[in-house]
Amino acid sequence: MAPSHSTTIRIVKGSAASRAWMPRGGTSPASSICLPCASECRSVSSASNATAQEDASADRTYQFLVKRKEVIAGRVNLGGVTRPYFNKASLGYRIGERFAGDGYATKAVELVLSKARDDFDLWRIEATVRPENQASSRVLTRNGFAVYGTARRSMKLHGIWYDLLHLECHLRPSVRDADHSIAELGTASISSGNADSQI
Repeated sequence: MAPSHSTTIRIVKGSAASRAWMPRGGTSPASSICLPCASECRSVSSASNATAQEDASADRTYQFLVKRKEVIAGRVNLGGVTRPYFNKASLGYRIGERFAGDGYATKAVELVLSKARDDFDLWRIEATVRPENQASSRVLTRNGFAVYGTARRSMKLHGIWYDLLHLECHLRPSVRDADHSIAELGTASISSGNADSQI
């Protein structure tokens, strides 16, 4: 179930969001998802903010905070940005316990995927999830992710080994990319060096 209210998106650059406070306990129904600037998050230190700005400027990591009114409800990050040729990143997210089950993760991932495609020119987003984490698997599949593999005993948490599912989402090209690809097709020529070959 997605939040039925309007949403806005603003970026927190770098790793600052991963250290932001995560609220717990009950709350009234949510009113919006906002991914705010680091300066709006009182829990982000100036040193963390500097690192965050540096990570985004270097095209390494992009972090977003999910806000309900003035309360941080969670975070979404795109890390391990790999260019050129691949234009991919790894997705991670966490929604605070009191906001779970209200569609915040699904909507936040949707917004970040759109930003990844349109603003960061990323083509492929990868994610991992434990098979036991059905809620997170649903968030990913609702946003177009598909499983492409399983890593057996690949994560040790509290002394227990877990499998991880590897998922991928191929982002449709933005209008800018589609126009560029069409223009390239009109001017491209292919030569194999062999007069008898057909391409």
